[in-house]
Parts: sequence; structure tokens; C-alpha cells
Amino acid sequence: MLDDFLLRASLAGLGLALATGPLGSFVIWRRMAYFGDATSHAAILGVALALALHLPVAAGTLIVALAMATTVSTLAAKGWAMDTTLGVLAHAALAFGLVAISYVPGVRADLQSYLFGDILAVSKADLGFVWGGAALVLGLLAWRWQALLTATLNEDLAHASGLNPNRERLVLTLALALTVAVALKIVGALLIAAMLIIPAAAARGLARTPEAMAVLATVIGAAAALGGLQLSLWQDTPAGPSIVTAAALIFAVVAVLARRQRG
Repeated sequence: MLDDFLLRASLAGLGLALATGPLGSFVIWRRMAYFGDATSHAAILGVALALALHLPVAAGTLIVALAMATTVSTLAAKGWAMDTTLGVLAHAALAFGLVAISYVPGVRADLQSYLFGDILAVSKADLGFVWGGAALVLGLLAWRWQALLTATLNEDLAHASGLNPNRERLVLTLALALTVAVALKIVGALLIAAMLIIPAAAARGLARTPEAMAVLATVIGAAAALGGLQLSLWQDTPAGPSIVTAAALIFAVVAVLARRQRG
């Protein structure tokens, strides 16, 4: 059954939605959009590292994404001006990655797939990695859900409750690095942050509780993945950008409906 490339692509998109929906909600709540950009852009540097050292691309991506996420998290804890710092790190990581990857023979032709994804070429092994990574992300978030919510709401309240906000930040850091590694094959380094932010932003206008927002973000992400794949097949457009386009259209529809209800 998994010999059907469209079925594999659809399952990969659904697996991505499972990871990005709940995690993207925390990205929205904690205003971590630039954090996600810096980590996802570093994935290209991870690709270069993996190819140069003959490692699996997923392993190189995970290592570098984790290093970047940890660096950013540490700087945030030390009170750095994060808007400027994250802007520098995000674009520097992407530029260094593109320069580094240009030195690896025979890779330039595949550069677009690393930047924008190649979900239609997902293999059975890739599918196992996507769903395994999504399960780990969901497990981390479910394990620390209430603590993460408390630390997100108010760090002083978290301290008073006996929680360590830095530990909760580390959980999100690990989850984000895993999600970047999972999403690289599907939507590419440039569009990973979009799949974290757009479905969650759309869900925020519909949900009344944090749990409902996480679930709705997952559903919207899944709808965007399947809708984007269908658009790609109909119009012969790139699959990764088509998925993000579908997510943006859903966000626009939700925003218009929410505005009408308020009016």
C-alpha cells in the first residue's frame, strides 16, 4: 500500500501536522516566530555537515538545529535583545549553510528540495522518521503540557509553583529541533516556520482553550497538507510552497469569518 507515492506524501503531511500543530501553538503564545526561523534556517547548515561527513541528512539537520535552538534559548535566558540577535542568527545560518553546501560536489541540483521540500519523493524510511519524530514531539509536549502552559503564562508563577522555566524552555527547544528535522524533507528549510505559525495563528481565532487551539492547529495543518498536495497535482506547482499557500488561504478565510462575527 505504501508503494503509492501520493499516499506516502499524504501520510508525511499528516505526520508533520501532528508535530507542528501543538508546537506552533507555543510558538504563537511565546512569540517565538524568529526563534523558529533561526532554527529552521540552520537546517541548511546541517545538510551541508551531513553531506560532508557522509551522515544521514536527518542526523546532520537535527544536530545543527538542536545546537542553534540551544544557543538561541541560552541567549534569551541571558536577556539579549532577541529580535536583532535572532534576525542575525537566522540569516547568517542560512547564508553559511548555502555557502557550505556549495562546496559539496553534486548537491547544487538538489538545493531547491532542501530549501522548499520534496514531499512527493518521501520514501518509506522517510515516513517512519517523520512519524517517529512527530510522536517524540507529541510525547514531550504531552509530558510537560501543564508545566509549559504555566511557564508560558507567567514565569514568576512557574517559580512559585516549583517549576523551572529554563527547563520548560529546553523542552520546547528539543521539540523545535526535532520538528525542523522532521519537516525538512516535506516543506524545506525556508517554509518550516510557516507551518508552525500559520495553522496555529488560524486556530487562535477559533479556539477558546489552549488544548482546543492545539487540536485545531493540527487539523488546519493536516487540511493544508492535503489541500496543498491536491493543488500541486492539479496545477503542477511545487508541493511544499503549495502546502503553505493552502495554510495561508485557510488563515485568510478564518480571519474574515472571525471579523464578520465580531462585527
